[in-house]
Amino acid sequence: MPETVLLVGGGGREHAIARALAGSDAALYACAGNRNPGIAALAEGFETLETTNPTAVVEYAEEVGATLAVVGPEGPLAAGVADALDDAGIYAFGPNAEEARIETDKAFQRRFMRERGIPGCPDFETFDDLDAACEYIDDYDGDLAVKPAGLTGGKGVRVIGDQVTKAEAKEYLRNSDYDRVVLEERLVGEEFTVQALVANGDLRVAPAVQDHKRAYEGDEGPNTGGMGSYSDSGLALPFMTDGDYREAVEVLEATVEALDGYKGVLYGQFMLTADGVKVVEFNARFGDPEAMNTLPVLNTDFLDVLVAAREGDSLPELSFSSKATVCKYAVPEGYPEDPKAGARVEISPENAGDALLFYASVDQREDGIYTTTSRAFAVVGVADTIAAAEEIAEDALAVAGEEGLDVRHDIGKADLVQKRIDHMDELRGE
Repeated sequence: MPETVLLVGGGGREHAIARALAGSDAALYACAGNRNPGIAALAEGFETLETTNPTAVVEYAEEVGATLAVVGPEGPLAAGVADALDDAGIYAFGPNAEEARIETDKAFQRRFMRERGIPGCPDFETFDDLDAACEYIDDYDGDLAVKPAGLTGGKGVRVIGDQVTKAEAKEYLRNSDYDRVVLEERLVGEEFTVQALVANGDLRVAPAVQDHKRAYEGDEGPNTGGMGSYSDSGLALPFMTDGDYREAVEVLEATVEALDGYKGVLYGQFMLTADGVKVVEFNARFGDPEAMNTLPVLNTDFLDVLVAAREGDSLPELSFSSKATVCKYAVPEGYPEDPKAGARVEISPENAGDALLFYASVDQREDGIYTTTSRAFAVVGVADTIAAAEEIAEDALAVAGEEGLDVRHDIGKADLVQKRIDHMDELRGE
């Protein structure tokens, strides 16, 4: 009997998941708070609903006869949507709300790492008294990363010595409405991500990806949800060794062992430092944009992973094409601080050339597709080398045009990739 899969979420990450499932022997349905035209074109049904409402999601899942579900974003996970689906007899590939705290509660995340002896944990302290946190900033001998304990869409962290001064960090806290914060040592190096599919005690890892969160070229400006990312044709990135990659995987393995019963995606955001791999954070779902690098080169049928997870079987070994990928997001002009909605999106699957097009947050009207105030769409080039993949992405962006959009054209370009290599060589004294 064919499977019926419900996809929860409507962003670029979920469009990539939908594409990975579209070629499978399964009926795909989706629900989200926004109508993603890319997902709607692949699904047999698309319902607009509040995905942080577990009752609404379960009702739609039962209406379409879902036998499996994939929960994409962190908000529904935090709200207990995976719990509710599991309770209704619909296997959800995503952690329950308690397990999702590995992402949704950064104070819990750090304490968990320290108590369970997970390698790669930086020095940190947690505070529910912001005055005490400010005193700690004054007294700390060195730079700190200031992190709200809860979800902030990738935009809440402030790094002293990089983005802000100590005085600005304290002002940021005093003007915030955060009830808990984590202060941890500033990690210096190169960030990268390794994502793993997890179920039944098994862990299957994907190639490393480097995301670029800063809004402007040259890694300048405020943090965003992610302006783009790239991966290489092997498991590691150009500034890494195979040993660095393996060290990150060992951290994920230790985490999965400590998170007994975890299922879904475990995303490790790492910093490669002169002293080895450190954990920046964990996420309990695919990254956005990193899913758009990883899933297009996954040869293994994603549906087979979901079925094995549900049945309690060992997860299939993952096979990836030996291809590099470059993903570039187009965002509304002024994003993230003062985004201006309403620009017409000229690119479509038909005119994107060799690039893959993933819609994120767009407004589909009778006369076309328009931007909202969030990230609009991403183009992904897939090729033998990073340089060739970057050219494919740039050709697609030329079709999209510049009017009303901001893009980081430097992501994946040779000079920025070389800058990462040179930085790590310098830190390592090579």
